[in-house]
Amino acid sequence: MYYASFGILSLILHFIIHKETLTLKRNEETPLAMIRYRGFLLMVMFYYVVDISWGFLYDLREDSVVPVYASTWLYFLAMATTVLLWTRYIRTYLGTQTTIQKIMRIAGWVIYGFIVLHLFINFFNPIIFRFTEDHTYEPETGRYILLVFQVVLYLLTFVYTFISAARTKDGSKKLHNRAVGMTGIVMAIFIVLQTIDPFLPYYAIGCLIGTCIIHTFVVQDEKREKEVYNQIAGSLAEDYEAIYYISIESGKYREFSKSDEYDSMNVPMQGDNFYEETYDNVERYVHPDDRDFAHNLYTRDAIRKIMGRRKSYSYKYRLIVNGETKYFRFTMIRADDGRHFILYEKDIQEEVLAEAQRLERHKYHVTFGQIAESLASNYDAIYYVDTTNGNYSSYVTSNIFGQLEVKQEGDNFFEESRKNAELVIHKNDRERVISLLDRDHFLTALENRKQYHFEYRLMVNGRSHYTRLSARKSSDGSHFIIGVENIDAEVRKEKEHLNALNTEKELARRDELTGTKNKNAYTELERSIQNDIDGENECEPFALVVCDLNNLKRINDTEGHRAGDEYIQASAKLLCDIFAHSPVFRIGGDEFVVFLKDKDYLAREDLFDRLRKQVRQNQARKAGPVIASGLAEYEAGDQLVAAVFERADNRMYEDKQALKAL
Repeated sequence: MYYASFGILSLILHFIIHKETLTLKRNEETPLAMIRYRGFLLMVMFYYVVDISWGFLYDLREDSVVPVYASTWLYFLAMATTVLLWTRYIRTYLGTQTTIQKIMRIAGWVIYGFIVLHLFINFFNPIIFRFTEDHTYEPETGRYILLVFQVVLYLLTFVYTFISAARTKDGSKKLHNRAVGMTGIVMAIFIVLQTIDPFLPYYAIGCLIGTCIIHTFVVQDEKREKEVYNQIAGSLAEDYEAIYYISIESGKYREFSKSDEYDSMNVPMQGDNFYEETYDNVERYVHPDDRDFAHNLYTRDAIRKIMGRRKSYSYKYRLIVNGETKYFRFTMIRADDGRHFILYEKDIQEEVLAEAQRLERHKYHVTFGQIAESLASNYDAIYYVDTTNGNYSSYVTSNIFGQLEVKQEGDNFFEESRKNAELVIHKNDRERVISLLDRDHFLTALENRKQYHFEYRLMVNGRSHYTRLSARKSSDGSHFIIGVENIDAEVRKEKEHLNALNTEKELARRDELTGTKNKNAYTELERSIQNDIDGENECEPFALVVCDLNNLKRINDTEGHRAGDEYIQASAKLLCDIFAHSPVFRIGGDEFVVFLKDKDYLAREDLFDRLRKQVRQNQARKAGPVIASGLAEYEAGDQLVAAVFERADNRMYEDKQALKAL
């Protein structure tokens, strides 16, 4: 009775605390994570019942061991099932399908199957538990193995949810993840205690504490957040004639707000097929000229396509309300679950009339059409933008925008342009362009100049197009006239021209045979260094290595000029390999110069020794190029680069004589 009392108390508290979740009715709007959590809570209740029955039956085991044996068997099964359902809840709660979640799912089912299999084996061979001849319960080795597996699963959920908490920047989500993780560690701890002492209801206590943590820090917190969202939604709903929450696939819908005027149209507050009912309503209430447009919008395929491409979509058409034609704006917003969308309907008749009056007042002034006509030869798109509120009209002369929708008019040029920039501007130009698309920036830029422009790349069908945006003020200063021009052809032509010039110039400095720099390049380098020596600034340290190829004439005479060319190429490769960070120049048929600076200058002695050692090995083996060389550094007293070259050249001739003497 003492053991069962803990289970009875836990069961009562469990039902009181979680009554709302336990009695939750499943429908399309119920989050899957909450459904999974409800399943876990129901299994915990079942575990409490089994745990209570075990406490009573164990006290009555002297009469018969069969009932308490069955209760023990159900006890292990219920405990294992709670762990399995807990891992299912964690995977659904965290949402993303990661490798660790897949491991958790597989491990959960494997361990569950392993436990069930061993429970069946236990009927014939007591590997988990048994009852002695005097009906006393005794745990077996298998019990400890099974409980350890369950502890591991709980610990895995604890670690993973805490990692997820560390990665999220949402403070509320971070708290929820930590609370879920703490529940996992609590359950693991109490399973360990249950393992140590099987005659105390530790796991029941752990389940009670763990579910209380979830209820307090997750369920209740999400409930409060939902209430706040509902209050916000209620406040926003006052601005709309009607708001509907619609299932994309099934078409089931509910109405959350409706004005008295809209109510006169007798549109249902809820229904099972939004698409069919809306088709009928379009026929009854939409202006005849707008019906085809409306019919094409309200199909399942159209909604899937719209909601698959964007988060929200706005459009307008005319409704006939109480015999009067009025413009309405409709906005579709994709719900976070991806399975529903929200439809807002707003009467904008007054806005349309006000806009018409504004246009009427301006018809005697410079119109956008006139501006576009005069500038059309220079621009692909022209925008006439109000400097005060950003309202604009547009005139497009050629479609360089690919799939980008360019409206004939809009409410805020700068805001819409920044949104479009996220979709169509090259990623390397996007941040700069977004910062420039600002009304105040345009006003400042045009204070002291007639025209302001900047260039960027527009992405069209996966290819970048160079584009220029030019802006000026209208004569009365009330509008920006903004032209967008496709300059891709001229930019690419200019780049090709520069590349051709650079390539031609580079080829003029290259030695065709060896690929090293040639005498022209060395002359330019020498002139540049001489300017540094002659100038006021101190010349940076440098050194020259002058090289001459031995045996080239003999090879040309005996083996032919092709063999001689190969010998020159091998010599150039040896110099380039050793002086890998320095330019190598071929200044004559068998003469080379290496210019050492920075790191190679500091390591000049080691590099020069490597060259001479390699040359002497080549001469000894009679294989590979033999190169006479001399090294000289620039000294403070040197007035000419030629002086450094001459010292290196003299040392090269000394080395040449030394090589002949070997």
